Amino acid sequence: QVKKQCDQKLLIRMKTKCVPCSLNLDTQCPAGYTKITNGTGIPDCRYYLEIKTHTLAFAGCRHRCVKEFEQPECCQGHWGPDCMGK
Repeated sequence: QVKKQCDQKLLIRMKTKCVPCSLNLDTQCPAGYTKITNGTGIPDCRYYLEIKTHTLAFAGCRHRCVKEFEQPECCQGHWGPDCMGK
């Protein structure tokens, strides 16, 4: 039995919105994503507050999320929607 389908595993990474670190404990990743950071997340971003005519920038936190995705692909030497071509 020759294997015709050789799916590729892809890892999709994303970061949540930057918010005050104290509010980031309960931040969830989008559906289907897994949170890979703990606690308040990573303090590597800035969030902005507009106050009348000024915009203030504050250090904030965000979480990293990953999602595993399987990309259907034919093995070498096979092609087509059902990977039958040779």
